[in-house]
Amino acid sequence: MGRGKIEIKRIENTNNRQVTYSKRRKGLIKKAKEITVLCDASVSVVIFASPTKLYEYCSPSTSITEMLDRYHQHSGQRLWDPEHEALSNEIKRVKEENEKMQIDLRHLNAEDITSLNIKELMTIENDLENGLINIGEKRRESYKRMQKDGQRLEEENMHLRYVYQQQMEAMAGKVRDIENEFNHLKVNDQYEAQMPFAFRLQPSQPNLHNQMLLD
Repeated sequence: MGRGKIEIKRIENTNNRQVTYSKRRKGLIKKAKEITVLCDASVSVVIFASPTKLYEYCSPSTSITEMLDRYHQHSGQRLWDPEHEALSNEIKRVKEENEKMQIDLRHLNAEDITSLNIKELMTIENDLENGLINIGEKRRESYKRMQKDGQRLEEENMHLRYVYQQQMEAMAGKVRDIENEFNHLKVNDQYEAQMPFAFRLQPSQPNLHNQMLLD
């Protein structure tokens, strides 16, 4: 008994819809891979399950961008607005300029120069000579800057040593003052300790004086 025909309409149940989506997505990508291998075709599949959740597949021999460019060329439809087209052209220009700079750098390193003519070799030679001159100037400027920095550090070091010496002398003077004051107090204490202890009865206490005489 065969399976019944499924009506193609939106699945209202969220869980059932998610399960069906997962199965169909895997099946679709599987079929795309099979077509790529069996038929030597360039296949690109882009699936959005939600505004931010993306699934994609592209044949190993190409890319999504190349597929869109081919679609643009063969269909004649305008995929990019003028702003994006200008940005694409700028990216292409920068890429070509970068490749040219990589070639020039290899030439400056004496690589891949067998195909260059005399004029191109002379241009490279002039560039190298100018580069050496600029390097020499930068080296001299760096040396002068290092000398100035060294002199400044030496002056700061001398100033710090002077400040340190002044602080040490001031601290030594305070220590001497404290020692002198301590010695002065010590001498006064010894002098007071050597004085004889005596007292005198006051005339305002006659009874006490008479009592002492009777004793």
